[in-house]
Amino acid sequence: MRGIRMGATKGGGGGGGERVEKLKSSRTKLWMIRATTSVLLWTCIVQLTALGDTWGPHLLKGWPSCFSYQDSSVSVVEDKVPSVPARVLPPKRVYKNNGYLMVSCNGGLNQMRAAICDMVTIARYLNVTLIVPELDKTSFWSDPSEFQDIFDVDHFIMSLRDEVRILKELPPRLKRRVEIGMVYSMPPISWSDISYYHNQILPLIKKYKVVHLNKTDTRLANNGQPLEIQKLRCRVNFSALRFTSQIEELGKRVVKLLRQNGPFIVLHLRYEMDMLAFSGCTQGCNSEEVEELTRMRYAYPWWKEKIINSDLKRKDGFCPLTPEETALILRALDIDNSYQIYIAAGEIYGGQRRMATLAAAYPKLVRKETLLEPSDLGFFQNHSSQMAALDYLVSLESDIFIPTYDGNMAKVVEGHRRFLGFKQTILLERRLLVDLIDQYNSGTLSWYEFSDAVNESHESRKGQPTQSLVIPDRPKEEDYFYANPEECLQPSYSRLDLSVGGL
Repeated sequence: MRGIRMGATKGGGGGGGERVEKLKSSRTKLWMIRATTSVLLWTCIVQLTALGDTWGPHLLKGWPSCFSYQDSSVSVVEDKVPSVPARVLPPKRVYKNNGYLMVSCNGGLNQMRAAICDMVTIARYLNVTLIVPELDKTSFWSDPSEFQDIFDVDHFIMSLRDEVRILKELPPRLKRRVEIGMVYSMPPISWSDISYYHNQILPLIKKYKVVHLNKTDTRLANNGQPLEIQKLRCRVNFSALRFTSQIEELGKRVVKLLRQNGPFIVLHLRYEMDMLAFSGCTQGCNSEEVEELTRMRYAYPWWKEKIINSDLKRKDGFCPLTPEETALILRALDIDNSYQIYIAAGEIYGGQRRMATLAAAYPKLVRKETLLEPSDLGFFQNHSSQMAALDYLVSLESDIFIPTYDGNMAKVVEGHRRFLGFKQTILLERRLLVDLIDQYNSGTLSWYEFSDAVNESHESRKGQPTQSLVIPDRPKEEDYFYANPEECLQPSYSRLDLSVGGL
């Protein structure tokens, strides 16, 4: 019996050991499953929590954090802070890439701004990849700024990705070809219809893979373009071309400083040396200044007109108003002399001597240089385009914008202010005004007759909705698209709806 018990005990002990081992194995597997499940579950929770900030008020919004303590006072503060909506990127447009388009912009900031809008639109229409435009560094201003020094390049690329593919540089293989001079470069014909680019430029891009357009000013016609083309030009101008955060923040500071002291007018006083030399306008200049301006005009070969009759040009309305003439016109328009007048311009030719009359009539003359500390503008020194960007922002926000010459800044700001709700922009009729000024100065007109004539003639020139003037075959004489982008201002086209489609 003992042997049997012993045998039975021995045999039973062996079977119990196996059961114990199986039990241990099962428990180990169960523990591993639980551990793995817990890890996966917590991983999912962490990922969803992180994505919650991007997705907005989804599944996990409002859950108490497992990782940080949050008291009621913090919750109260957070409730008072308005939530910032997450940036939603448009989906990428998928299309067969026909090649690459490089562009070198020419001129000042606002001439280049309009050109960039045109080049984006052309690239989209041709189904090509646009390389971030190169800015002009060889013009009169010699500004070394790159695109990304003035505009938010990432916003530019990402905000337009549902229309056109934009790269900061060519792919390496093509970039090497360009670096050794193997690139087809040409200036497109000015004021061309969009069909010109399809019929003439696209075949060249398909042939050479890369085409470089070395001139971009006014290379796309103002009018007669498909609605989708015009709306895309507006979208680039009013949405995609955003200045860098540094320029934007400084612009806001200037506007805030001005607003603290009441309403303000921006006067785009285009009485600068380059404009006077280029135009040949010398009204009020002494003989030494006239000689200096003439030498400068001959020093720039791309300024084609050399021999200029200043008096005749002024009577035809092709000269910027002088500071003295401007003071007279502001008074005639009944501009309150308690208003601040912000001078949006570079250095006024003749300095304080030429500004004395205007300063006496409007003592609250200010400039960015007088509102800000030198350290605030230190980074912008010798960067005229960045300075112009600052003036552009202030001009958009002013109560009234008054340009004394219809150059590129005047036109582009005018159009942008129309888009922002037809903000008041007084468009001076210089040909009429210089005649009235001469009559008043000679005693032919009394002050009241002069003032009445100025006001009456400008009643309909304050940036109101107007139909674009179209003159076939004479694009220089018709309304510039960016001064009056009529297709983007119609009530049926919401300012917030600049989606294109249909190209």
